[in-house]
Amino acid sequence: MEAVTTLDQVRTFETRGGNARYVVRDVDGNEYTTFREAIGDKALDLKGQRVRIEYHEAQRGEYTNVYLDKVEPAPEPERDEADTDAEEAAWRTAVEAAPWLVGDSDPHAKTGPEELYETLKPFKDKVADDIKRAEADDR
Repeated sequence: MEAVTTLDQVRTFETRGGNARYVVRDVDGNEYTTFREAIGDKALDLKGQRVRIEYHEAQRGEYTNVYLDKVEPAPEPERDEADTDAEEAAWRTAVEAAPWLVGDSDPHAKTGPEELYETLKPFKDKVADDIKRAEADDR
């Protein structure tokens, strides 16, 4: 099996036989184990980074062990143009904030489309300006 994730923790334990056991945890809380030093050391080097991992599961009684077979750096995901457009991001933010901006105490009350637009548009414009200003500052 394969996954693309970010490594959060890599812990090393010494087994009774004197070998190293690596326990790798990703940002989603999934844990993978390996006894292979090369894989464990590579995981240590990639801690905090986006990685592509290969793993397999083995059922042992009532437990399922997840073994790490391979770890390598993964490219960052390509950004969707919609996510980089300040106007689009600002509208999404305004829509998410609508219940607080409209301020209706009755959750079943309806607000007309014109009134809703007139309430949300100034907020959207401020958010878009902030995004554009932050992008300009980053350049």
